[in-house]
Amino acid sequence: MDVTTLSAKEELRSLLKKKSVCHGEFTLASGAKSDFYVDARVTTFDPRGARLIGQVGWELVKEMMAGLGRKARAIGGLTMGADPVALSIGIAAQEEDSSTPLQVFTVRKKAKDHGRLKRIEGNFSAGDSVVVVEDVITTGGSTIQAIEAIEEAGGQIAFVVALVDREEGGRQNIERLGHVVVPIFTRADLADAAR
Repeated sequence: MDVTTLSAKEELRSLLKKKSVCHGEFTLASGAKSDFYVDARVTTFDPRGARLIGQVGWELVKEMMAGLGRKARAIGGLTMGADPVALSIGIAAQEEDSSTPLQVFTVRKKAKDHGRLKRIEGNFSAGDSVVVVEDVITTGGSTIQAIEAIEEAGGQIAFVVALVDREEGGRQNIERLGHVVVPIFTRADLADAAR
């Protein structure tokens, strides 16, 4: 990564630590209790945070595509945590190269029961190679749910990008399914936030 990207990554880390890292007693989506919580949406829905996520995330996606020899056509994940992350990265990709945009989609928790009855909304087609994104990975359950829906719809997973890996086994759960997972940050990267 170049110096600009490193600076953007440090700025993003600082913003996450300031706005999103919380200490106390929390119940996670998995039902587990934790004294460390990352309220990522406070950063992902912040305009500066979204721009930084796009910049840092797109650099990481390009690096992973080159390293793995996989080209992705689209990016998305399970609504709602993945939505702003995917859109930010998609916009950054578009700003850099509008000739081959990285399309953006979202995966619903269940298919709509009206309209087109779709579970995957946005710019996704069967056969697409896609990057799956997540804001925070704990057990990996949300990411695995998205992967299953994408594969069921005929998509191919290039790799998975997480804004934050809480380092609680989720990454390993996803990797056991044969998918490469790369976090932008880990819990260790954010753990020195003021309590």
